Amino acid sequence: MIHDVLKMGDPRLLRVAEPVAKFDTPEVHALIADMFETMHALNGAGLAAPQIGVNLRLVIFGFSSSPRYPDADAVPETVLINPIITFIGDEQEDGWEGCLSVPGLRGVVPRYRSLRYQGFDQYGKVIDRTASDFHARVVQHECDHLDGVLYPMRVRDFKQFGYTDVLFPGMPDNDD
Repeated sequence: MIHDVLKMGDPRLLRVAEPVAKFDTPEVHALIADMFETMHALNGAGLAAPQIGVNLRLVIFGFSSSPRYPDADAVPETVLINPIITFIGDEQEDGWEGCLSVPGLRGVVPRYRSLRYQGFDQYGKVIDRTASDFHARVVQHECDHLDGVLYPMRVRDFKQFGYTDVLFPGMPDNDD
């Protein structure tokens, strides 16, 4: 089922999400299926459970190619539950981001270039990966949602924040 995505201003997006306590349940599988269906319908690169009003520490992300990020390398399709992120090094890089919860806008956000993410998949199997570049950016963006952080809160220079159709004519405007 495709869900409505909460938009910036909804107080539910500012909550710190609760850990998932049980894996491999019909409810978890249904939630994940709905999240993927919603993400794909909106051409997103990722989606966090809080974005559809579910206050759980669960994110999904991944794509083989993205019309919204045509220069980005593929990111493996992933279900990540109760994530822990450890940054590798201090190097950060600026990059344009959009969000399904902030439709029509884009901004330049600094993110760590490399990281390790750990957590679980929907079956309770351990996930332990390292990522860099756009993959690392997507993980950070989605996991921010679990702590009530939207990307505009991380924008440092508001001269690099604006409407997608003005900044990038012809680019779709609702992405994550």
